[in-house]
Amino acid sequence: MDDLTRASEYTEPAGADTHWVEHLRVPAMSLGTYSIRAGGLDEQTPHAQDEVYVVISGRAGFESGGTRVEVGPGSALFVPALEVHRFLDVTEDLTVVVLFAPAESTDA
Repeated sequence: MDDLTRASEYTEPAGADTHWVEHLRVPAMSLGTYSIRAGGLDEQTPHAQDEVYVVISGRAGFESGGTRVEVGPGSALFVPALEVHRFLDVTEDLTVVVLFAPAESTDA
């Protein structure tokens, strides 16, 4: 068993608008925390894996596949592999738990 409690904690980005912390990696999946400061830019690029985002705290817009939604605590989103997506208009520091399946890689 791995205790993943820290996955719900905001991590202040240092020298950037975003910060990523990986908490778990096995071949079938990986899990981490994506933190974006209020007013920050999310410049992520599409991933080669399917993703599930669960917003723990903060507020922002989210755009994926040409659709935009507003997100806040409790929002859960699925993004298929290779789909362009990003958080926009972050109005409160954002803490997001991210699950990649299979485990995240840099291939896209």
